[in-house]
Amino acid sequence: MKLRELAHSRTGDKGNTLNVSVICHDARHYEHLRQVLSADRVKAHLGDVVRGDVVRYELPDLAAFNFVLGQALGGGVTRSLALDAHGKSLSSALMDLDLPPPVADPGCAASFPE
Repeated sequence: MKLRELAHSRTGDKGNTLNVSVICHDARHYEHLRQVLSADRVKAHLGDVVRGDVVRYELPDLAAFNFVLGQALGGGVTRSLALDAHGKSLSSALMDLDLPPPVADPGCAASFPE
């Protein structure tokens, strides 16, 4: 299952640091994503694009995560020669991450999208 089936994202950048928020479509998926969407998994998925550390901040009251990706913008948006290697394209790449689906909750028919 793709991450985009469980969440959407928003981004921001400052210098060479990218901020990607991953927001659950349904708060019931937060715990599943907390278990499977680690900083290491995000860094591995984005490969050589992220040259610095990835830090995950948990926001359970919002059913969201904030990932801060260091050295991810080719020196910064204004210094990079890439046409669009900023937040939006990297968040789109992150939404393509394959994850195991959440386990269905027998008491909740809508525990994950079909």
